[in-house]
Amino acid sequence: MHPVLIRFTASLSAAGLLVGTLFFAASLTPSLLPRTYVMQGMLSGGSLAAGYGIGVFGRWLWSYLELPMPGRRTGRIALLVASLVCLAVALIFLRQAAEWQNSIRSLMGLDPVDSAHPFRVGGIAFPVFVALLGVARLFALTYQLFARKLHLFIPRRVAHAIGGFLAVALFWSVINGVLFEYALRAADSSFQQIDALIEPEVQRPDEPYRTGSAESLIAWEDLGSRGREFVSSGPSGEMIAHFLGGEVLEPLRVYVGLNSDESIEARAQLALTELKRVGGFERSVLIVVTPTGTGWIDPKAMDTVEFLHRGDVASVAVQYSYLPSWLSLMVEPDYGADTARAVFAAIYGYWTELPPDLRPKLYLHGLSLGALNSDRGADFYDVIADPYSGALWSGPPYRSSTWRTVTELRDPDSPAWLPRFRDGSIVRFTNQHDALDVLGAQWGPMRIVFLQYASDPVTFFEPQALYRSPSWMSHPRGPEISTHLRWFPVVTMLQLAIDVAAGDSAPVGYGHVYAPEHYIDAWLAVTEPEGWTEEEIARLKSHFSG
Repeated sequence: MHPVLIRFTASLSAAGLLVGTLFFAASLTPSLLPRTYVMQGMLSGGSLAAGYGIGVFGRWLWSYLELPMPGRRTGRIALLVASLVCLAVALIFLRQAAEWQNSIRSLMGLDPVDSAHPFRVGGIAFPVFVALLGVARLFALTYQLFARKLHLFIPRRVAHAIGGFLAVALFWSVINGVLFEYALRAADSSFQQIDALIEPEVQRPDEPYRTGSAESLIAWEDLGSRGREFVSSGPSGEMIAHFLGGEVLEPLRVYVGLNSDESIEARAQLALTELKRVGGFERSVLIVVTPTGTGWIDPKAMDTVEFLHRGDVASVAVQYSYLPSWLSLMVEPDYGADTARAVFAAIYGYWTELPPDLRPKLYLHGLSLGALNSDRGADFYDVIADPYSGALWSGPPYRSSTWRTVTELRDPDSPAWLPRFRDGSIVRFTNQHDALDVLGAQWGPMRIVFLQYASDPVTFFEPQALYRSPSWMSHPRGPEISTHLRWFPVVTMLQLAIDVAAGDSAPVGYGHVYAPEHYIDAWLAVTEPEGWTEEEIARLKSHFSG
């Protein structure tokens, strides 16, 4: 064995290894989504490091309280025994990991895996553990250095307290002020270039009613890649007529890119002006859409509602970022909500001035971060005198205030993953299995539907999983949740964090990937289009899922 590896092994804590191995083993159990061996390796390495740190802290606390400690020889024996026990436990759990992953995959219609690739998982987990341990030891050395220098002038315990504070401040300034800022600048530059890229297959529209055309108030180049994709895609009136027959209209889509004007208020007014130009307020249905962080709008959501209303739909959206949702929320947490408020205020303000019998029904929509900001953009107390018609919010993040409040105040007999709220007249929840027809409930003047899957980590991640079991783990559980899922302190939160990163790679109809047929059920309940039979709805679902 290499001398460096020998010294490293000898420096490990028996208590840390024992607790770390328990965390490593627990990380192999299933959570919400299937994991690749790369994700599993990173998760297991992080869990091992977290458990090791807790074990080391526990040993330090034991010593600090001056409780009996084992001798040097006993300590070596304990380390050897701990290492052997750790190895045995890790191998047992690694052997079981494939079966645990298949318990999720089978529920989601995925092919089973023959192996969880234990050697690959271990090959990734060990370097992750070593790297995190190295950072922790560097912090400890920095802390001790500060404490020793300060102890020359002040009492020992005061020196340790101040030394700890200085070490935290130094590491935080390096991570946040140097590493994070550099990474952010690199990410910002990359995503900005992606947003500005004009794809050759996406052509500037010729129709004057389309945003970005020659007659539009918004330049094609200023829409951003997601905006250009949104206004140039979607079903045409001809496509809808071919499928449904009869009289249809051309759906109207208005999009204002981040570069279309300098301020939030100016972009909101530009959206209103463009919407009036194309005749959006003359349609039967008007949807204010809040995009995700990158400016993306789920085409499955908009295509389905345009079919349901035979093209008699206008939608308007304003971009507030080109960063991924998680990064946008971290860097500029209020910018999306500020944009949503300004856009809603502009559209709603004009809408209320129109005669009630001549104006369209007004709805809100958003997916993921779009759902969060859409919710924050319309204050209930501002619209109570003249409410909009409803909202469809899909995959709402756990931070969404309305979603969280309604979930907490749900009927105690309903599960957290599919709550029932009061009499169901305003808010209802649904998932893969249409749950919107609530027995004895009648819709009120405003209809709000949350479309969510029990396996969506964006919705059901919560930091409190660090120290307590989430309510959605209680029985009965969601239809796609593994029976082997268990709560473990710290580890479950790390598992859910990895699931969040993998949410968009789940099969359609699970995780954070919402299926068109489920949007159809939700839009039917929220907007109540006329003239649809059960057979026609089934045919439409087959058309979109085929």
